[in-house]
Amino acid sequence: MSELAQRIQQVEARIKSACEACGRTPDSVELLPVSKRQSTSLIVAAAELGYRRFGENYVQEACAKAQELPNFEFVLIGPLQRNKVKPALLHFQEIMSVDRPELALRLGQLAEELDIVRKIWIQVDLWGESTKLGGCEGSDLPALIQTLSLQPRLQLEGFMAIPPPEQTEAFSEVALLREVWQNQLGRALRISMGMSDDLEEAIAAGSDQVRIGTAFFGFRTGLL
Repeated sequence: MSELAQRIQQVEARIKSACEACGRTPDSVELLPVSKRQSTSLIVAAAELGYRRFGENYVQEACAKAQELPNFEFVLIGPLQRNKVKPALLHFQEIMSVDRPELALRLGQLAEELDIVRKIWIQVDLWGESTKLGGCEGSDLPALIQTLSLQPRLQLEGFMAIPPPEQTEAFSEVALLREVWQNQLGRALRISMGMSDDLEEAIAAGSDQVRIGTAFFGFRTGLL
């Protein structure tokens, strides 16, 4: 068994154990491998082990990978600048880092021009981390969600969060936020939270997706 296969098996076992501990089924949690700064050959190896969707942080890097690997899906989990909206829409199937109305409006306008539909997640920041990591504060969510609701080519999937390290109670705050907005919108929303070091706590709080980089691929090579 390859080192990659061993790491994946270990992550899958952790997810299964975490789900069993809180009465959930393992298939209720999506494992999204984070492939930033990993080689395309390693991504192909992961695909041979059953994974074809990958999270990427940088638009330019991911666009190159998407062109080389057209049969795979790439998801943007890193910050998105307005001048990179078009390539992001063309090469990512989902954009998980929408955090302001003007970005949502630009995405909607360009998606209309390009005649494409994309899934959108709102990156939330409930802990004052936005200056470092981006994210929409809770008080700004109504305006952002209203803007997204007026973009027919954008489909709101839910909320993505990067809580402060070792502040595991933050996961419950995101779960509560999801519940509030599900009630207001009258439909289900997903939440994406939890990484290599804290996936168990995130799953216990109700995360539908964990984004795993190092524990899945190993340390980043910095090579494409």
